[in-house]
Amino acid sequence: MDLRIQCLCVDTNDPASLASFWEAALGWRRTHEQPDEVALEPPAGTPEDGVVPDLLFLRVPEGKRGKNRLHLDLRPKDQAAEVARLEGLGARRVDVGQGGDVSWVVMADPDGNEFCVLRALRPEESAGG
Repeated sequence: MDLRIQCLCVDTNDPASLASFWEAALGWRRTHEQPDEVALEPPAGTPEDGVVPDLLFLRVPEGKRGKNRLHLDLRPKDQAAEVARLEGLGARRVDVGQGGDVSWVVMADPDGNEFCVLRALRPEESAGG
């Protein structure tokens, strides 16, 4: 089968603003911008460039309702530092019923879209380990 995911689409009332949060959070580049849509891609020349799906922020009239049916899991090298950095960018911790004994932190972006910040991989879990 010759099929790949081109982009993950995120509905929002303000594509430019939400894209700015994710651009800073991920360190990605803005590759397309119109009033009703903004695209982010991984940095040019990185291993993710052209492989990882783009993020496409699309203007919709309605606000977010309920818990996401699809969310991003982010894998940092330092979970606590990354959570603090993301909070500084405007994310917040949220409770979606995950309980207190999990190894990830559930957060929401400025539009309320949930995402998880996972713990760092142990050396034996990484591809090179």
